[in-house]
Amino acid sequence: MPTKAQIRQTVVQWYRSNARPLPWRAAGVTAWGVLVSEIMAQQTPVARVEGPWKQWLQRWPSPQDLAEADTAEVLRAWGSLGYPRRALRLQAAARQLAEDGNEVPEDEAYLLGLPGIGRYTAAAVMAFAFRRRSVVLDTNIRRVLARLDGGHESVPSAETAAERRRAIAWLPASDADSAEWSQAVMEFGALMCTSRSPLCQDCPVRQWCRWFADGQPRSAGPKRRAQAWKGTDRQCRGRIMGALRVNETVAPTDIAWTDQKQLERCVLSLIKDGLAQRDGQRLRIGSGPPADP
Repeated sequence: MPTKAQIRQTVVQWYRSNARPLPWRAAGVTAWGVLVSEIMAQQTPVARVEGPWKQWLQRWPSPQDLAEADTAEVLRAWGSLGYPRRALRLQAAARQLAEDGNEVPEDEAYLLGLPGIGRYTAAAVMAFAFRRRSVVLDTNIRRVLARLDGGHESVPSAETAAERRRAIAWLPASDADSAEWSQAVMEFGALMCTSRSPLCQDCPVRQWCRWFADGQPRSAGPKRRAQAWKGTDRQCRGRIMGALRVNETVAPTDIAWTDQKQLERCVLSLIKDGLAQRDGQRLRIGSGPPADP
């Protein structure tokens, strides 16, 4: 059995030959650009993020630029990325960064104190923006390590302490090696060791994978069900936000939705979240007083 270092090197070599040319991985991208990419890619496929990310950085290349932006325009620019509260949190983080020097600092504890920044995002910025040793642990990395080292097909819905200990055990000692490993193993999980259709026959580390050696056993317990969309409050809220992004104001009665009680409930929830506001009998995107007529 090879050492962890040898397996890591195999995955890193695979990454160097197969990594997607994502724009936030390019030389010269600022830590702010990396942070924006991480927020946008939360619960959103990477393919949908590339265009909006480029436009966002052209429009708001620094935290100060976003901090001073009109919130309604920020929500419109977020477009169909989903979960628009992320845009509000990103702007709130930008305001804090603007107050503290207009730079994303090389300080994981500080990053964790920003609105909307959790343990994964703070670690990812440290690794991918600053090339620092940090425990980056997303679903892709958790799944690769669970199969390779644990012999399990899938991982629990929430990260466990045992998974974190395993990730630390696999992390190289140096900053540069650690950052590259985190990026490589994450990409490996996204492209090779995927959740539903892993490419085991093409996998460069399959001969050392416990899950493959055990015959790829199915995980015990109930399978995760695909999250429903049609007819849900999420779809209804999305319908309302879609209308607000392309119209100055919208009457709720003009939004095509059959369940009027659900529609009003979703309108109230958007107002509560700061994503919409009342303007007489109509709605306007964002929070705060309506714009001058």
